[in-house]
Amino acid sequence: MAKAASSINISRIALILAALLALAAIGVQIYRSMNDDNEGTASVATAEGEAAPSVEEVIAGLEKKLQDNPDDAESWRMLGWSYFETQKFAESATAMKRATTLDPDNPEYWSMLGEALVMASDGQQVPPDAAAAFRNALKYDAKDPRARYFLAVQKDIAGDHKGAIDDWFALLGDTPADAPYAADIRRVIGQVAEKEGIDVASRLAKITPAAPTGGISTDGPAVATAAIPGPSSQQMKEASALPPGQQEAMIANMVDGLDKRLQANPNDANGWIMLIRSRMQLGQTVQAKQALDRGLKAFKNDGAEAKRIREAASALGL
Repeated sequence: MAKAASSINISRIALILAALLALAAIGVQIYRSMNDDNEGTASVATAEGEAAPSVEEVIAGLEKKLQDNPDDAESWRMLGWSYFETQKFAESATAMKRATTLDPDNPEYWSMLGEALVMASDGQQVPPDAAAAFRNALKYDAKDPRARYFLAVQKDIAGDHKGAIDDWFALLGDTPADAPYAADIRRVIGQVAEKEGIDVASRLAKITPAAPTGGISTDGPAVATAAIPGPSSQQMKEASALPPGQQEAMIANMVDGLDKRLQANPNDANGWIMLIRSRMQLGQTVQAKQALDRGLKAFKNDGAEAKRIREAASALGL
């Protein structure tokens, strides 16, 4: 059995064929590689030397927050991720259903819901509701790896082994070489092909993976701390030479101007990172969080850019 399978409760994922026992483990690898950056958004900043909150504490905090603001889709996503990490898969699915209801055209929410439904099932299939969730994810993001992976699993279980293998090959071609699940997809292709008597050796040898991305990290943190245009730390120092009233007016005009520009043209990930950084530098944490939420909403159909914005916000201490 694949080593990755040992990190999860494999008895909950007893897929029909022994050769498929590792499949759900790979799905979890995809899940975690896509969502590890979200862990930072689920935690809170702590004083030096103070222990970070446990997942259970994060869950309690999110549950309390959602009692006061039940229409916060992103908090439902964070709660769903936290439940998933503690193997409370049914609870994770419930949270993600709420997130998809509040934000129905967000592919990440649908993909996470499908994964939770698979893990919450008896493991004998990709349940119809999970498959529907994955198809919704692909409707808004045709490259979503989690949805593509599990819909191929569904094909294999239904007997379309060649179709499943073709879909996994397509996914493998779009998977960065350093993705934690790349080797697992290769292994599953080999396992299923061997069992079904399908020759894939030459195809595996020729497959060219996507360029490495440095694991799950993006350049978001670098962009967040680089000297990108806007009210950087240096510019704010220069502003200190102005009379106090002019300082405040200059900085406010720059930040508010950026905010207005992003309202008119939200398709600018670096702009959102810049706005978040500016608000944080001004000590406007609430406004920075609002900018983060608006930026994520603008890129809810672009998982890569959403990841950059989240990681940038985390690097800025948000």
